[in-house]
Amino acid sequence: MNSHDITLYTDGTQNGVKGSIILEELGIPYNVKHVSLEKKEHKEPWFLKINPCGKIPAITDHSKEDFHVFESAAIAIYLCENYDPEEKLLPKDFKLKSQVIQWVMFEASNLAPAHGQANYFVRYTPEKIPHVIKAVTDLVKGYYSILNKALEGKEYLVTDRFTMADAMCYPWVRSHFFSGIESIDEFTNLTAWVARIDERPATQRGLNVPFPDRMKVFRENPEKLEEFEKLIQSIFFANRNK
Repeated sequence: MNSHDITLYTDGTQNGVKGSIILEELGIPYNVKHVSLEKKEHKEPWFLKINPCGKIPAITDHSKEDFHVFESAAIAIYLCENYDPEEKLLPKDFKLKSQVIQWVMFEASNLAPAHGQANYFVRYTPEKIPHVIKAVTDLVKGYYSILNKALEGKEYLVTDRFTMADAMCYPWVRSHFFSGIESIDEFTNLTAWVARIDERPATQRGLNVPFPDRMKVFRENPEKLEEFEKLIQSIFFANRNK
């Protein structure tokens, strides 16, 4: 692979950083194209040619005739199957590989959608409905419980080494506060797992693409989180009463 054969289209969301984390952990040089969700650039015609769903992240592999890949799980699998000869993130052993992909599908089918619902009702709707917020945050915590049990006696989800499974689940869990769950201390294995991944330099670099780690900024500056909530609400609900 030549330098910068991959272009990553992303924004600083929990979904967006999954692509940059995978690229950084694999050590693949790449270009970054910031696709601003606030400016609705993800719905512009040029980007819809790359991802017809109009969502980030997406990649273009210029070494393969500008081949486009969208959906974060598909991106992770594509990159690992094509650019991970050392099995850094995806083992070749068929059982271990299957286990990794199972957790990636768990993230895509369960963990991510649950956080999306929680984010919407906790952060984005002007009207806060307590019983709905409790329902969506309880759902997220249920998935945390599953992860916590899976980590019993292990450092990572599959065997004792970091894989694509951990890379995909981590961005959601480490930003639990954004989804209305202030603490995950009750999930001791999960808490230790997050702390362990926090120490990975490549993952931390990935969190700072395309700009400084947004969740860290929000955690340390509550006023920034409040400003962001108001911005998103203005975008989501601008045309509600028109």
